[in-house]
Amino acid sequence: MINALVEMFSYAFIVRAVIVGLLVSLCAALLGVSLVLKRYSMIGDGLSHVGFGTLAVATALNIAPLSISIPATVLAAFLLLRISENSKIKGDAAIALISTGALAIGIMVISFTTGMNTDVYSYMFGSILAMSTSDVTLSVALAVVVLVLFIFFYNKLFGVIFDENFAKATGVKTFLYNMLIAILTAITIVLGMRMIGALLISSLILFPALTSMRICKKFKSVTICAACVSLASFFIGIVVSYSYATPAGASVVIVNIAAFALFWLINSLKRRT
Repeated sequence: MINALVEMFSYAFIVRAVIVGLLVSLCAALLGVSLVLKRYSMIGDGLSHVGFGTLAVATALNIAPLSISIPATVLAAFLLLRISENSKIKGDAAIALISTGALAIGIMVISFTTGMNTDVYSYMFGSILAMSTSDVTLSVALAVVVLVLFIFFYNKLFGVIFDENFAKATGVKTFLYNMLIAILTAITIVLGMRMIGALLISSLILFPALTSMRICKKFKSVTICAACVSLASFFIGIVVSYSYATPAGASVVIVNIAAFALFWLINSLKRRT
């Protein structure tokens, strides 16, 4: 086992993937707890479609993908909250409106330019080979920013998540903190999409939070447990992917599903005793 790990980490592209993947998994787990508790969990799926659409357009136009996708997905997150709060189009309808529109535009541009090439497929299904050195540098920097902002505003986010009306009554600018959550989520999704894929990236947000909630009950313990589950699941998934030549993104998600099943079983056994 140790020899296999040594061999695995002798490849530079795997080292890059693990570094970025662990950071993205940590960010996704922390934000996932907030999104699930606020019932914003589907925003991750919606933004992943937006991210794929913009990455596809950038690839078709031969533009640096992350430089286009990150600001476009952040803008989509802003629009989602504005539409949801200030119009008759609410929640899942707003997500469907923006995500399917962006996806359709991306597919249409691809059909008229490069077609469904290898780069586009890597965005859809994920590929650890897609991470270049410049991508790693940008991803690490942005992931650190996400983590720092989450930790720095932890107390405010806690108040907004559990009792938004009370927080608003005490003078907290709740929309700004909801916006912060959405923006950090958008950045995390775009960073993780290169490896996990647009079709699977939202699972990194959902599964660790839901898994930890099977056993933990307090916000802090749920957040810490979700982070640990997410990091462990990603690492095990990458090892499985390397060992058995399976897709990295799907391997990580399968491990997350197994972790959820295990925690659910433990919780069921605890209730019976």
